[in-house]
Amino acid sequence: MATSYGQFCPLAKAMEILDERWTILIVRELLLGSTRFNELRRGVPRMSPALLSKRLQALERHGIIEHDASGYRLTECGRDLHTAVMSLGVWGLRWIEDFGDEDLDPHLLMWDVRRTVPSAAWPPGRTCVAVEFTDLERARRWWLVVSGGVVDACDYDPGYEVSATVRATLRTLTHVWRGDVSWEQAMRARQVEIEAPRDTRAVVPAWFGRSMLAEALAAQAAVSAG
Repeated sequence: MATSYGQFCPLAKAMEILDERWTILIVRELLLGSTRFNELRRGVPRMSPALLSKRLQALERHGIIEHDASGYRLTECGRDLHTAVMSLGVWGLRWIEDFGDEDLDPHLLMWDVRRTVPSAAWPPGRTCVAVEFTDLERARRWWLVVSGGVVDACDYDPGYEVSATVRATLRTLTHVWRGDVSWEQAMRARQVEIEAPRDTRAVVPAWFGRSMLAEALAAQAAVSAG
């Protein structure tokens, strides 16, 4: 358990539980739908399995999560953190613009893209889009496959016909997915290339979508402007 702040303030009491390293990110993963231990690990790839187990035990002890053979789930107490976690994320997106090369990770980016892809915007049947990170040697090529509303992100060629290929640096595509720049801006600056027939090329940005935090920030801005 985190060291006590020695204050009766509800925020101080909450942070005694939540301010341990990785804890809020684990809650984020659970809020985004991860339930299995390995799914949680994909969302926090730099966290050791032993520390993840320790944090999950602490969250369960505090009544924030529960688990059984089907996986981990947030309790009502844990689900009530949704607004706080989203607000922190939107604040970070709005006010902390830059990030270092050490923060870039193609596996984490494609994992996040996979779970936020608006699958309903994709054509019926199976559709495959290749992604090429032009600045990488390892984990350079990825494939997004959507079939029957199910989305998969592969770092190996699944063998399906490719409808479009997206080429960009890892940093550029991360900025686009976060909503820091639009697809249109990145393509106009020739930072992103989409190789596909014209009609397909026009809809690929809608197929990818963008992060939940980018959508939340845009909604917040729209309300402020209104």
